[in-house]
Amino acid sequence: MDVSELLTIEHDVLVIGAGGAGLRAAIECSSQGLSTGVISKSLLGKAHTVMAEGGMAAALGNADSRDNWKIHFRDTMRGGKFLNAWRMAELHAKQAPARVRELQEWGAVFDRTKDGLINQRNFGGHRYPRLAHVGDRTGLELIRSLQDHGIHQGIDFHMECTALELLKDEEGRIAGVAGYWRDTGRFVLFRVKTVIMATGGGGRCWPVTSNSWEYTGDGLAMAYDAGAELMDIEFTQFHPTGMVWPPSVRGTLVTEGVRGEGGVLLNNKGERFMFNYVPERFASETADTVEEADRWLAGEEGTRRPPELLTRDVVARAIRAEVEAGRGSPKGGVFLDIASRRDAEAIKRKLPSMYHQFRELAEVDITKEPMQVGPTLHYFMGGIRVDHDTQMTAVQGLFACGECAAGLHGANRLGGNSLSDLIVFGQLAGKGAGEYIKALEKAPHVEDDPIKEAFRRATAPLNRETGENPYLIQEELHEIMAQHVGIIREGEEMREGIKKLEEMASKIENVKAIGASQYNPAWHQALSVRSMLLVSQAVAMAGEMREESRGAHTRVDFEGEREEWGKVNIVVRKAADGTMELEKIERPEPAKYLSEIGYADIDDLESGKVGADAPEE
Repeated sequence: MDVSELLTIEHDVLVIGAGGAGLRAAIECSSQGLSTGVISKSLLGKAHTVMAEGGMAAALGNADSRDNWKIHFRDTMRGGKFLNAWRMAELHAKQAPARVRELQEWGAVFDRTKDGLINQRNFGGHRYPRLAHVGDRTGLELIRSLQDHGIHQGIDFHMECTALELLKDEEGRIAGVAGYWRDTGRFVLFRVKTVIMATGGGGRCWPVTSNSWEYTGDGLAMAYDAGAELMDIEFTQFHPTGMVWPPSVRGTLVTEGVRGEGGVLLNNKGERFMFNYVPERFASETADTVEEADRWLAGEEGTRRPPELLTRDVVARAIRAEVEAGRGSPKGGVFLDIASRRDAEAIKRKLPSMYHQFRELAEVDITKEPMQVGPTLHYFMGGIRVDHDTQMTAVQGLFACGECAAGLHGANRLGGNSLSDLIVFGQLAGKGAGEYIKALEKAPHVEDDPIKEAFRRATAPLNRETGENPYLIQEELHEIMAQHVGIIREGEEMREGIKKLEEMASKIENVKAIGASQYNPAWHQALSVRSMLLVSQAVAMAGEMREESRGAHTRVDFEGEREEWGKVNIVVRKAADGTMELEKIERPEPAKYLSEIGYADIDDLESGKVGADAPEE
């Protein structure tokens, strides 16, 4: 291979991923005058962000003037079981309102209050109605607004292009990206000064997931191979409500907005079973009667929120328990009823996507009958470890933001925090990348040999005479993760799963794709399964190491949260010999004012007795 003959594209910054985080990062870079490129596995506008439906959390105070960043911060820390990065939770709570108003200025058409302000709805784990929304199509509107704004800034979009490997110079700095166009199979070399990773999570490692086909963990694997660290990767969130029928759409997301608009969960006896699953730590803030729950939804002060709006980990485990006890719905889930709670026109107006989704995919009219729902792998709380303020990783010139970055959500993410996460930390990553480039005395340059090796590894599956079927490998991986690393975990079971994953490594090294590189989905699959295996191993090994139950990570052999484990994060990195290395690292102490706010009694916080001296930014 002659590197000089390769199609070569040069940028100051290359953003990998065209979802909300990637687009916001690209806008920030381009606004600084940097040559900015964005690559995406699919077409522009088709990123997984469009699947986010319920809204974006920001303490605007439009629906309830008592809301502010301190209460949002407290909710986020409590939802994450205090394993969140304190500084990231602070930045997110403080900056989310400005980022949402910025979207409004860029043309986002939010639902409105009677006074014309951005409307906000209730969501699980949030004390006040906090989610700015556009019906139940908020992610789609976010992407549309960012694209419409960014397209005029001179950003170069490289669609249906997959990144293969990150390339570094002799000093260990990011210098390029090896990639290829998915349709033609033609290779492309991006020579860059910095890379911003915005590739999302790895939900496709499980058979039942709300994630789109792109979510194969490529960004996590590329960063890991380049020397970045993964953190909190054991915390994988199972959204409580995914479709359970028909099999063709099993796992498809049913937005939390249904419960935010008053929907209730019922077992096959017609019981609102969530009243039986309220953890003690949430008891003081959760209604214990149907009447009080309904008054809370109506906005009556002094009442407590419904148990259906507890954090996602609690609701998902409760649904699983009801099904296992024989109280599930006919299709193996539970019932989610909005039909008896809201009139048909209100449902169609506030939840149009859900109405059409069930009519078209399941032949269910949600204005007349309940939905059947169950847990689906939805989100990675963990990801690439980053600096809290700049979003730079342990690799010089490599930044990460959005779902592929770790820190904000701790052990469990609150609904709605993901979309505001994208725009807050996308902006910060773009700002950090710009500052890094300005400080460079000499542009990084990658030599020819690493480039050649990267493309040879990519073509290896095409050049083998015999080998493993990539589709069968993915199927085997799905079985392992579903059986051994699911919503409920046990040490010996996980160790057995880790052993099976280790045995799969040799198969993946021998994977075979029949045909040429043009229009060859088997080749795409052969390249993806390595990333999926690596991410699966990291999740399983970190999950086996964390001997407690916290947030989305539930161990039946280590029930409850353990104080010693609340003081550490688990970091995964690639050792010098190429093996996967895990380490427990001590969590830094938070600023005093953050600790006081995070642990404050809600009455003291709302009255101003706590947090009055906290700095504003």
